Amino acid sequence: MPHLTLLHVDDALIVADKPAGLLSVPAGGAAAQRDSLVTLVQALYPDALIVHRLDAATSGLVLLARGMEMLRRLSLAFEQRVIGKTYIARVYGHVATDSGDIALPLGPDPDNRPRQRVDHAAGRSALTRYTVDSREGAGETATTRLTLKPLTGRSHQLRVHLQALGHPIVGDPLYAPPELAAQAGRMCLHAAAISFIHPEKRTPMQFGSPAPF
Repeated sequence: MPHLTLLHVDDALIVADKPAGLLSVPAGGAAAQRDSLVTLVQALYPDALIVHRLDAATSGLVLLARGMEMLRRLSLAFEQRVIGKTYIARVYGHVATDSGDIALPLGPDPDNRPRQRVDHAAGRSALTRYTVDSREGAGETATTRLTLKPLTGRSHQLRVHLQALGHPIVGDPLYAPPELAAQAGRMCLHAAAISFIHPEKRTPMQFGSPAPF
């Protein structure tokens, strides 16, 4: 059973630190028997309901509500974009500019599900803000460590935006070149921080988790 780390538990909410490789919610089909974050948390707190998801390959902080009313309040906060999320990623190559915005509309790739793609005709607006933390290596071993702030919440947003920038995430099984992704032990994307106003106490809450890469 995957190790479960809970950073905070109270009567309204739970903040969990999801390991890479663990589903956020149960999957159907052949994967239906696999563990998921929400089922592991519900074994301890049966009223826990997931507010947002991370891709299985992404690690880091996930917010869960305790009961339907807290789920409604926290989901509304996500919709209103008053919950702050920060990610750390390592990407292939050296990103040239120290900071910037990626504003490209995204939509499903109908021929390659579950992949998403940049879709200027029918995609939904998406905005990612990035800052370079460090550049390492050279040539084929060059990588860049980034801090990312998604200002919208589209499916695979960070992964597709970074691929479109010409710097796919190290180890990304969908958007990095297969020969490179296969060499990485994991996808280097981590939800490193989350901040929000507590739905009952109305006090600021902030949690962090160091990236394991």
